[in-house]
Amino acid sequence: MKLKLSLVLLILSSLTFIAPACNRAAYGVDDKSKIHIGIVFDIGGKDDRSFNAAAWAGVKCAETGLLPDGKTSCGKPAMDIVLRDVEPGNPVSIEPAMRAFAERNYDLIIGVGFAQGPIMQSVARDYPNLHFAIIDGVIFEDDGKTPRSNVASLVFKEHEGSYLVGLIAGMTSKTGTLGFIGGMDIGLIHRFEGGFEQGAKEANPKIQVIQNYVGVTDAAWNNPGKGKEIALAQISKGADVIFTAAGNSGLGAFDAVEQSGKENGRATHFVIGVDSNQNMVKPGFVLTSMVKHVDNAVYDIIRDVVAHKFQGGFHVFGLDTEGVGYVMDSNNQNLVSPEAVRAAEEAKKKIIAGQIKVVDRMSQ
Repeated sequence: MKLKLSLVLLILSSLTFIAPACNRAAYGVDDKSKIHIGIVFDIGGKDDRSFNAAAWAGVKCAETGLLPDGKTSCGKPAMDIVLRDVEPGNPVSIEPAMRAFAERNYDLIIGVGFAQGPIMQSVARDYPNLHFAIIDGVIFEDDGKTPRSNVASLVFKEHEGSYLVGLIAGMTSKTGTLGFIGGMDIGLIHRFEGGFEQGAKEANPKIQVIQNYVGVTDAAWNNPGKGKEIALAQISKGADVIFTAAGNSGLGAFDAVEQSGKENGRATHFVIGVDSNQNMVKPGFVLTSMVKHVDNAVYDIIRDVVAHKFQGGFHVFGLDTEGVGYVMDSNNQNLVSPEAVRAAEEAKKKIIAGQIKVVDRMSQ
């Protein structure tokens, strides 16, 4: 208990002195009239160009009206908030960080990733009058059935977006073999895998999908070397399009397809990005990206808190709410055929209308 208290006090101290002393008043740390938002990232960090990065974009949009680059408009108005973030670096630092925000009575505390679920369960119980939000997690009351009223669970229909990129991959592949690289071998990532395979087989019933996972611990999200090793192994088995749902580890697959090179000016192998738009990470080698609009979900829950309209429980984002989707832009417009785009758009309409049922492997 003394160790935990010491950690909390240490983090409280660091939160207070993040800004230089001369700028502290301007930043509004002690301005009680402002809404205070704290976000705790997972160990991949906010610069993973994927899941955490999307959450970072959402909170920065709420704070400044700009994307994290500090220059580009996010297309939404800034709110009068004070924002603090913590990048724990390791799993044991997550709870002290979250409790540090709670001790300071922050108006909203956001946890990034399902792995923070048990921690938020405990902290939200200890601070029932504070608002919390968790991305990809569900927090219940002690009965294990009723969603906690002070926690907003921001969840996504990843299988729907994965179906669309699977369809595009299946229509693009020349070998009839695809790859899927997951981070942790867990139900949430099975949801990506299942939707991807279903969409690919809609394009080509004979297509094969090689499936591998980086690991079974939190470290699986932050090992790009292992991700590259897996991708190269899949390529050696014939995979020419690889979908990665592995956080920072997935960036290794980008290196693997780039290493495979080009023929006649076109990449011989492609990767499909995830969570954020990753088309620009390796231009010409990224077929498309399956995006989860974590940024929109985070912005919206902050807006609700600012407007005093916070609601706990499930907040579900699917194709029907543009919570998931795929990206076409200048980086990949010459990589995906018009036929594949038309097929994906038609499938999107049918999924929203209930005419196509995408299997949710997380619920199986």
